[in-house]
Amino acid sequence: MTDELSIRVERSFVEIAPESWSQLSGASKTASTLAYNPFVSYAFLSSLEESGSATAQTGWLGHHLLLESDSGQLMGALPGYLKNHSQGEYVFDHGWADAFERAGGRYYPKLQCSIPFTPATGPRLLVAEGLERRPIQDAIAESLKEVVRRLGVSSAHITFVPEDEVKVFETDGYLHRTDQQFHFINDGYANHEEFLETLASRKRKALRKERRTALVNGITIDWLTGSDLTERIWDQFFAFYMDTGSRKWGRPYLTRKFYSLIGERMPEDIMLIMAKHNGRYVAGAINFIGGDTLYGRHWGCIEDHPFLHFEVCYHQAIDFALAKGLKRVEAGAQGEHKLARGYLPVTTHSAHYVAHAGLRRAIADYLERERDDVEHMNEILTEHSPFRKGERQQED
Repeated sequence: MTDELSIRVERSFVEIAPESWSQLSGASKTASTLAYNPFVSYAFLSSLEESGSATAQTGWLGHHLLLESDSGQLMGALPGYLKNHSQGEYVFDHGWADAFERAGGRYYPKLQCSIPFTPATGPRLLVAEGLERRPIQDAIAESLKEVVRRLGVSSAHITFVPEDEVKVFETDGYLHRTDQQFHFINDGYANHEEFLETLASRKRKALRKERRTALVNGITIDWLTGSDLTERIWDQFFAFYMDTGSRKWGRPYLTRKFYSLIGERMPEDIMLIMAKHNGRYVAGAINFIGGDTLYGRHWGCIEDHPFLHFEVCYHQAIDFALAKGLKRVEAGAQGEHKLARGYLPVTTHSAHYVAHAGLRRAIADYLERERDDVEHMNEILTEHSPFRKGERQQED
């Protein structure tokens, strides 16, 4: 870090100027529309906090790193949280925690530098527009290690990191971890039917039948965004979320207030796909619209219908991305069932700083083997994609 820069840790977005944050890379459409990532926007992150979804009470105490000049200008940032558990992260380190604590160590609290409850790749080392990126990124990565030492915590984990940022962290001594997701890549298809034509005949017929079956009971689909997102709509969607979330996770992470806040602060970045049956909405999925990507997040329903989940979460998301000229659809964590629907395996990345030398060596050895396993599995799954030979999409 140069003499002109200093690091500050801020616990609340209330103490961060929205106009300063909006100048950071990827955080706003005004800074760079194509690079815009809705999850690092001030609107999204502050809504998580103000709604009570990501707070000290839920185990997400804000520890956001701000890199500032002597004059107080925000030069770079890294969203972070001090945590006493590993819930809501989607990159699982429970085994690391168990092993360290059995050996007499204390794994929690730890620093988690991510977007709460959001398994979507996006910028983490945020740099003010117009500045040289690498020196600022290096300064943040080095400062994070110092914050770990100063707090006396076990580790810092930066998850769902773009591959170019992983290289920064590796240079600064962080461990590199990989995992797998399934993304749809838009190869310039005019519509869903043109995309289906690139699939093997048997797969194409199966998906056409699946889509017909999903809507056979008179179900219709609506896309809702912007001014469509009324409080009445949020009430209905939240009922879906609570019903499915309670069965899937035990306790849903997001509060009802969160949806009101994002509906007020970023309505044009949200697209709800809602399914209607007998005059009422019975299922829905929330998606966020980035510069070139549609991010599928979570879904819920109060009625069960065959294949409706696939229609709402995957097929309709592809339809929307093609209609809007978006480059890809990221459909969330895990789910090999997405492969048959045209979503290909891609590698996701995270970086980890572990303070204890012995634990760091053990994890480094494990991650080397895990990276090989992830790469091998991606190759196998790609070979079993539904695309015709020679028609397979390629990740950039």
